[in-house]
Amino acid sequence: MGSTVLSLRMDGELLDRLRQHAAKRGMSVQDYVVRTLIRDDFDERFKSAVEETEKFYGVT
Repeated sequence: MGSTVLSLRMDGELLDRLRQHAAKRGMSVQDYVVRTLIRDDFDERFKSAVEETEKFYGVT
C-alpha cells in the first residue's frame, strides 16, 4: 500500500491542541491525526456493518 500526501490548512490554536494531544500519547501530530482518521473510519464501517446485519436479520 502506497502513501499519498494530504495538506491541511489550520489555525495555530487547533495545531497547538493537536500537538498537546499527540504529545500526551508520545506521538507526532501526523501520526495522531492519521490514527484519529483511521479510528473514525473504522467506527463508520463498524456502524454500517451493524446496520446491514440488523437489516438482514430483521432486527428493529
